[in-house]
Amino acid sequence: MAYSIGVDVGGTKVLGGVVDADGNVLAHARRETPIQGGVELTQAIADVARELMDDFAIESVGISAAGFVSSDRKTMLATPNIAGWNGVNLDRELSALIGLSVVIENDANAAAWGEARFGAGRGEDHLMLLTIGTGIGGGIVVDGELYRGAFGIAAEFGHMRVVPEGHLCGCGARGCFEQYASGNALLRHAREAVSASPEVARNLLSLGDGTVAGMTGKHITDAAREGDAVALAAFNTTAQWLGAGIASLSVLLDPACVIIGGGVIDAGEILLAPTRAAVERYMPFAGKHPTPRIIAAQLGNEAGLVGAADLARG
Repeated sequence: MAYSIGVDVGGTKVLGGVVDADGNVLAHARRETPIQGGVELTQAIADVARELMDDFAIESVGISAAGFVSSDRKTMLATPNIAGWNGVNLDRELSALIGLSVVIENDANAAAWGEARFGAGRGEDHLMLLTIGTGIGGGIVVDGELYRGAFGIAAEFGHMRVVPEGHLCGCGARGCFEQYASGNALLRHAREAVSASPEVARNLLSLGDGTVAGMTGKHITDAAREGDAVALAAFNTTAQWLGAGIASLSVLLDPACVIIGGGVIDAGEILLAPTRAAVERYMPFAGKHPTPRIIAAQLGNEAGLVGAADLARG
């Protein structure tokens, strides 16, 4: 049997896996992500692929990476968080190193496909994935196919403007969705609440170094699980924005389900329950417009790897 390799390029690690036709990951290989990016990162991906190719008959290789990918899935058009990869034809460079053609996919698109084929969205032909982490990524499946748009860069949900002249975003615009409903936004909501009423935030602050600056997303999640009012309020504020955004997207795309992935989903129903309530509240044509199921991703950190491997099969 021939297998496919999926490689997920993250900020700290390059994680590869051999994936069978049923989405099972049979073996892993990893390297640290070179901070200089560029040719060193391309070499690290090749090293991961070659290590896996030593033990399996591999027919295809898929790469999942954050950034804009060309419509032919060969070139990284722009990679805001990876140095030295803008405009790089990864298919050409990696093919020369490993001897196999390579398919490149945006990381959120790859994760959406992985969840659609083998995870929480299995059996659904119309779905959206939102990855809630430092920012917000997205993927769309329509009629059972991944939707990329005319230029290959559809579903950048995080940069949908929700507040005119709002918070400055890393993309250069103001008021982007991810400034209000991401993991970074959760931190900001919590820090604002703590700064306003530090006397009620002693429990939350005690989980870190006692300062607002030392507070992390994990601290907020842990405190929320213990019933901390400030942490729960921060999640509720984040969920209100997330639910409002999902309601707007649902009017446009009419998905059967919306899958929530990324680091913030570790909070589970602490995030999902108020998000569902917010979707109901903010949905236009209240009570008449069908509401999609809001569910947690199932594949975790392997969603992008599995999705990229499956997409590379063609």
